[in-house]
Amino acid sequence: LFTVINESQKQQLECVSYSSRYALGLFYEAGTGLAVPWAARYIADNPCIRFISIDNKKRNIESAEAGPSVVVHTTVTFGSEHLDSDPAEVQQIILSHLQRIVPSLPEPSSIKCQKWRYSQVTRAVPSCPGQMILHTQPLLICGGDGFTRSNFDGCIESAMSLAEAVKPHL
Repeated sequence: LFTVINESQKQQLECVSYSSRYALGLFYEAGTGLAVPWAARYIADNPCIRFISIDNKKRNIESAEAGPSVVVHTTVTFGSEHLDSDPAEVQQIILSHLQRIVPSLPEPSSIKCQKWRYSQVTRAVPSCPGQMILHTQPLLICGGDGFTRSNFDGCIESAMSLAEAVKPHL
């Protein structure tokens, strides 16, 4: 048996922190019209909602068979303040803010409120840009946005770092 992770690595990994958020999905019957002129919108001045998208418009997959959906992401602050709140209560708070931002939305046929306990990296693993070799025999490397940052560039940076770390072992 071998030790997969040493104490120093464990301490580094424990330094990683993540934001928490909620996402709310509103689902509509096929044929429902949403009188919203945009596909996605960043909301800078709301204490609850940070981002709204008309998901089928954003993905350019509007169809007569599938109903539209709206996806709402909360702010980091709202997510952390309501982390342990009752999900039904959180859903109502988000819906009340959404109603003020987009009053033209019709009543959805269903709603799904999702809590992301670990949403985006707020503090990555220190001194490990992109990856960490946990063990060499057998080779075990971990990577991802926890070693960079939570965006597309961070994912690419981690993937490139992982590829470079694997090369000497091929």
